[in-house]
Amino acid sequence: MFQGGIIVAVDSRASMGTYISSQTVKKVIETNPYLLGTMAGGAADCSFWHRTLGMQCRLYELNNGKRITVTAASKIFANYMFQYKGMGLSVGSMIAGWDPQGPGLYYVDSDGQRTKGQVFSVGSGSLYAYGVLDEGYTWDMSVEDAVELGQRSIYHATFRDAVSGGTVSVYHVTEKGWTKVRGEDVGELHYKYYKAPEDHPCNGNLQL
Repeated sequence: MFQGGIIVAVDSRASMGTYISSQTVKKVIETNPYLLGTMAGGAADCSFWHRTLGMQCRLYELNNGKRITVTAASKIFANYMFQYKGMGLSVGSMIAGWDPQGPGLYYVDSDGQRTKGQVFSVGSGSLYAYGVLDEGYTWDMSVEDAVELGQRSIYHATFRDAVSGGTVSVYHVTEKGWTKVRGEDVGELHYKYYKAPEDHPCNGNLQL
């Protein structure tokens, strides 16, 4: 989250143990035109419960004549997780969106934990992404800088984490709803950021 809204960035790789099972998983679930969810953990668990959340959000809209708030949507999702706590679910999700109160960003996991914040990274490559986010994040950054930071953080996570990869998708959430702004293959991003092998820190000469 920053002064221009919310940036959501994800990769697209799925694994089954040590086997890379897919490079084209859509890890952003488009709940409604103003609300997004992300997937980390078990793909089936995340997909099912986000679809269930989408159904509840639509029912709320039909019953009340207005969109559900991000706070309420994240609470419904957390309640689902808490009800099945300890039963084997594997879910780590971000709920991001915009409502009349403004932007909202929550982290919810399969232990029923629900945390509001401005910056989250979730999944097997999250620590690598945090390293880039912590270095580059400021509240007053421009939209272009925020999009680039999100994309670069996912790229570096895919470089270091064997079960992250595929395509980096970046969404921008504003008061007008979400839009997908980028979708680039991590292999192409590698040569965008490091045009020559010696440019990468892994291959460069150590200067003391």
